[in-house]
Amino acid sequence: MKNTSKKLALTPKTEITGLLQDIRSLITAARSMVARNINRLQVLTNFKIGRRIVEEEQKGAARAEYGKYIIPELSLHLTAEFGRGFSRSNLEYMRKFYLTYQSRVPGISQTTSGKSNSNSNLTVIEGNDIKPFLLSWSQYVFLISLDNENERNFYEIEAAENNWTLPELRRQFDSGLYERLALSRDKASIKALSKEGQVIAKPGDIIKNPYVLEFLGIDERAQFSETDFERAIINKLEHFLLELGKGFLFEARQKRFTFDEEHFFVDLVFYNRLLRSYVLIDLKIGKLTHQDLGQMQMYVNYFDRYVKRDYENSTIGIILCRKKNAALVEITLPKDANIHASEYQLYLPSKDELRQKLMDWTIEADMIDDGDFGDKSEN
Repeated sequence: MKNTSKKLALTPKTEITGLLQDIRSLITAARSMVARNINRLQVLTNFKIGRRIVEEEQKGAARAEYGKYIIPELSLHLTAEFGRGFSRSNLEYMRKFYLTYQSRVPGISQTTSGKSNSNSNLTVIEGNDIKPFLLSWSQYVFLISLDNENERNFYEIEAAENNWTLPELRRQFDSGLYERLALSRDKASIKALSKEGQVIAKPGDIIKNPYVLEFLGIDERAQFSETDFERAIINKLEHFLLELGKGFLFEARQKRFTFDEEHFFVDLVFYNRLLRSYVLIDLKIGKLTHQDLGQMQMYVNYFDRYVKRDYENSTIGIILCRKKNAALVEITLPKDANIHASEYQLYLPSKDELRQKLMDWTIEADMIDDGDFGDKSEN
């Protein structure tokens, strides 16, 4: 007897192709929703567990020793009854999670006496319209380790909007994304980062300095050519798109165009759907020169005049170089040029150094606002 239990590769009849596609979409969407709801339920449950632990701990100073006893004893009994997930460390995370995000959930707050208000019934956070937490538990465990509230809020927003996995979230943090974006913005825009994340509204919003390309696996001290550099990026294109940021689509490498019977090649061509602009990237393994700037200006002019459509915005040019010269860029390009030079590095930056730079920049901006620096035009 033939085995009929094997799945058959069926080709649907033409007349039901559309129907089949619709039903597939419904099933896929339903399964995705179930997974999201299970994750959300886990996070909300951990939030409520953390709340109950805090309430019990805060019943009074006279019971301080009892507070130290709670988590080890809970872990012992919960692990025996429910299995993994209730270790001492995880219960500590739940406690800290609640303390970090207690203001996030309407109707739940701690009074100065440590008791929650009368309207803080646990079911308040189960409503369909209340979605205070959008990430996985493991991502929140990582986020509550960040002391800076603005930085923590920024990474939460970006992880949710960009569907970052935990490794992607960690990589963006390790690369100092928050500090790198903040250093290229004014004080008001830095505050906006913690409330809105990275908003892409103008060309300057997509620029980072430096770009961190440690994922290419190129030794900082090794000799490599621009062709090697380009090939490494193409081989790690998914990682490179993540580093570029929101809205980027890859179009071509070594994009050829011909002008006045001469062939020219753009290293990498992207399109940013949020800005509705072509983004041209030229790779330089050495120090930036005025010839590099002039060449990119020509590339941008060509795309603006012969490639982009009327409904699209001006082309953006980015030169990635080992070492840039801000004064050279300023003197070479007109003020309205849509061209940016940014340095790249092949290793993860020091978080402490980035934070110190951001702190120094903020202090300097405060002094300028207060008029303490006077006229700096000669500098």
